[in-house]
Amino acid sequence: MRICAAAVAAALLLPSQAAAQSISDKLNSWFFGGGSSTQQPPGNTPDNASVDIECPGVEVRAGASTLAINTPGAESTPMNTRYQVTIGQTARECAALGGVVTMRVGVQGRVLLGPAGGPGQVDVPLRLAVVQEGPEPKPIVSKFARLSVAIPSGQTAVPFVHVEQDLTFPLPRGNLIEAYVVYVGFDPAPAKPERKQKTKTK
Repeated sequence: MRICAAAVAAALLLPSQAAAQSISDKLNSWFFGGGSSTQQPPGNTPDNASVDIECPGVEVRAGASTLAINTPGAESTPMNTRYQVTIGQTARECAALGGVVTMRVGVQGRVLLGPAGGPGQVDVPLRLAVVQEGPEPKPIVSKFARLSVAIPSGQTAVPFVHVEQDLTFPLPRGNLIEAYVVYVGFDPAPAKPERKQKTKTK
């Protein structure tokens, strides 16, 4: 998913009836507003009925809250840093229907211009993962998103927002969902260098 401007992402965050609000008001309302409901045991609820659940919390994964993008081929030093990307705020909403939980998770951050940086497009690799915590943590579902953030000339910091609209997993039995956590963080591992097109030799 590519997000080049906070205004585009903000439009995804709130329903259309709130269009009278400013973009900043929309973001603040969604990120600081309530995103969870009180848990109620499913009991004998029909399969196609909605269930009130305690929405899993969102945490930034340890060691994955910042991403330094350095000059290709150069030594990894502060002076060779082109961009530094950080995660600021997160938010979430949940709905449980038919034995399936669907989460809507928002991540807000910014890209800072480094000593070796300049105007251009910055690729931000973001990972969201639902984990059942415990003595042996169990991964439930994971999603990867690659954002493209534009750095205009003359700016040293640009915000970005990513909203994962469909983080879906089966509703666990009992109170197990209370052990569920959504981890977000930068994940440069899936990033692969672009393949150069081979020229055919005659």
